[in-house]
Amino acid sequence: MAISAKKADSGLTPRKEQAPVLWFEEVGIADVPIVGGKNASLGEMIRHLVSKGVRIPNGFATTARAYRCFLEFNGLDVKLRKLFTGLSVEDLKQLQNIGSQARALILEASFPEDLDHALRDAYARLCEQYGPNTDVAVRSSATAEDLPDASFAGQHETYLNVHGVKGLLEACKKCFASIFTDRAFYYRQSHGFDHLSIALSIGVQKMVRSDLACSGVMFSVDTETGFTNAVLINGSYGLGENIVQGAVNPDEFMVFKPTLKQGFRPILSKITGTKESKLIYDMGGSKSTKNVPVPPSERTKLVLSDLEILELSRWACVIEDHYSQVNGAYTPMDMEWAKDGITGQLFIVQARPETVQSRKKKLVLRTYRLEAAGKRLVSGHSVGEAIGTGKAHLILDAHSMGEFQSGEILVTDKTDPDWEPIMKKAAAIVTNQGGRTCHAAIIARELGIPAIVGTENATGVLATGQEITVSCSEGEIGYVYQGILPFKASELPLDQLPKTRTQILMNIGNPEDAFSLSAIPNDGVGLARLEFIIANHIQAHPMALVHFEELTDPQVKAQLAGLTVSYKDKPQYFVDKLAQGAGLIAAAFYPKPVIVRLSDFKTNEYAHLLGGQQFEPVEDNPMIGWRGASRYYHDRYREGFALECRAMKMVREEMGLTNVILMIPFCRTTEEGRAVLAEMAKHGLERGKNGLEVYVMCEVPSNVVLADDFFQIFDGFSIGSNDLTQLTLGLDRDSQLLASLFDERNEAVRRMIRWAIEAAKRNSKKIGICGQAPSDYPEFARYLVELGIDSISLNPDSVLKTLVDVAATEQKLKIPVKVAS
Repeated sequence: MAISAKKADSGLTPRKEQAPVLWFEEVGIADVPIVGGKNASLGEMIRHLVSKGVRIPNGFATTARAYRCFLEFNGLDVKLRKLFTGLSVEDLKQLQNIGSQARALILEASFPEDLDHALRDAYARLCEQYGPNTDVAVRSSATAEDLPDASFAGQHETYLNVHGVKGLLEACKKCFASIFTDRAFYYRQSHGFDHLSIALSIGVQKMVRSDLACSGVMFSVDTETGFTNAVLINGSYGLGENIVQGAVNPDEFMVFKPTLKQGFRPILSKITGTKESKLIYDMGGSKSTKNVPVPPSERTKLVLSDLEILELSRWACVIEDHYSQVNGAYTPMDMEWAKDGITGQLFIVQARPETVQSRKKKLVLRTYRLEAAGKRLVSGHSVGEAIGTGKAHLILDAHSMGEFQSGEILVTDKTDPDWEPIMKKAAAIVTNQGGRTCHAAIIARELGIPAIVGTENATGVLATGQEITVSCSEGEIGYVYQGILPFKASELPLDQLPKTRTQILMNIGNPEDAFSLSAIPNDGVGLARLEFIIANHIQAHPMALVHFEELTDPQVKAQLAGLTVSYKDKPQYFVDKLAQGAGLIAAAFYPKPVIVRLSDFKTNEYAHLLGGQQFEPVEDNPMIGWRGASRYYHDRYREGFALECRAMKMVREEMGLTNVILMIPFCRTTEEGRAVLAEMAKHGLERGKNGLEVYVMCEVPSNVVLADDFFQIFDGFSIGSNDLTQLTLGLDRDSQLLASLFDERNEAVRRMIRWAIEAAKRNSKKIGICGQAPSDYPEFARYLVELGIDSISLNPDSVLKTLVDVAATEQKLKIPVKVAS
């Protein structure tokens, strides 16, 4: 694992060094030189974490000495050294030829007698524990594996569903031979390892019957952003090789670690993958495993229950905490899990340090931005945040890899470790299949190049020689654009930014951006908009879900049925999706305050949601019509607002994200404010209970005129300068004819804002601003600082420049800065 060779040597004992086979319980973290990273990790967990509830299948490992004795016994060390003389891994034909000869030498050799006996005896003991002729996984584990500067994971072979002594011995020999695969040659040489200095250990582990259930991978860090407080789980039906190889688009789950450890159930997201196929045992067939289609009815179901998601996530925390303690530094982990279809139990079958995000420089913010629009050709899961351009090159078969040229964009169905020599030459990677933890995604992150996986149709849309742009800079979804588009990459050192008294918050709409945006220096979120979540992630009108059986449009009803196919309780779909979206934002900035504004669609916008037309009136001027607070207690929307309340209650009480502050938009009168607070209390959101604060938007002139009264029932104001400007100046902000008159810097607006801030100070209440003006006009931000506003919430791209400007203003005014947290 992530330890130095010197530290590893400290655990060696003469018996361990000489033994051909060791049981997992006999080895630990210090034994990487003896049994490799995989096996040392399994032993470490069995010795220390089984007692903490982590389930791990038992097994044993051959030692490095066994491998070297095997070479010496057959005279292979001299033959191989001679064979490798003059090897150039850049010459693919020579590489393939020498690799084939090396593997043949291994496969034709014989086991020394002591190793043969040791393997037979150990397998017999395993059969005593699990039953006659027990099925095992036979995995390769290099003795330099999972070191901090190199990960040999995936370079060597694994054999599943191996039965009997004969099958075991054959699989072990194949594992020894796999140290000389083409990809392993390439990897060792590119990382400066001598081909004969690395020894191979073999791990023999009882199979978990996940072919009858499901399996997957798990990270104790978000693999895209490096956000350290999340557990990311991918899962699909059958054995786990399909996920690792990117052969399926898996389910994806995200869990928040800090409140999970406090006993809450913070599942931040559940995304259903297509899961078209699964790898199972080939009972009575010619192979040990085979891929079969997953029935369509099963593909729409999640492979894990909430309880199973939480159990795996707790294990991820236990494993990460243990290795962080052993290493003396934070150590995010990459784990493989499996569910046994016979017993229903979950198991961890592998664990290693995560090797990409843990090595990134944390004090530099690197951003990419497209500087021109283009035609979108395909889309899929975004890997990384970079942008790559070049000519597409479709490679559909590994035998065609020699045609690939440096700087091209690899377009293929999926990749596996054999593809790594050409992946290192690619400017970007695009695949039809795979999720965020598939092979193509992992290697792209290691290489620091953009990749879009799981597009489903890239090889059918893109053509070799076509100029394209691969953009992963726009959030969770990555896009391939036609042509070479200009883009800008920039870096900002984050350790040189000034501190301010005025809180610098962010406006966030898309939950999928929250983890990456939280890396920008900030004091929290001043405006989290639920409208984006409802429009893009939920898509359905809440009243259409509440009254699903009463829908009159059969086409709309069919669309909603498809959207909510996994939900018998249709309203719960709205609650879950809204809670997960808001929860992602709250978790990203936890424990900093996150102000969540309850929905503020206008009637025409609500009508565009699925099923909305049946429930929305037609208004001549929706901008000042039935919106915001006036909807929440009205009979025509009260049931829909109840779903919002249930979702926010879930975020605060089930997920434990009590940093969420709720905010009421467009509240015209104090009577209306009281009515909304009463409606919220009916659904368990009582102001002051469990620390709940409720703010109100200051965007209607009555909010300013009656500010002292509003402060009697709310905890704070957030100035919405867009609407306040519109209603103060009496103009439609969407009217092109009046665009020249719309200016937040108008003296009437400035006075409104000054009066609101003075009222807040008078009542000892908090006040901030979340409108557009401070993002657009530096002088407006300076004006707010001079008035003593508590916080300024900005668009993410304006945060840093405004932070610097605010700091300069405070210095000029001699305002003392806050103490850094």
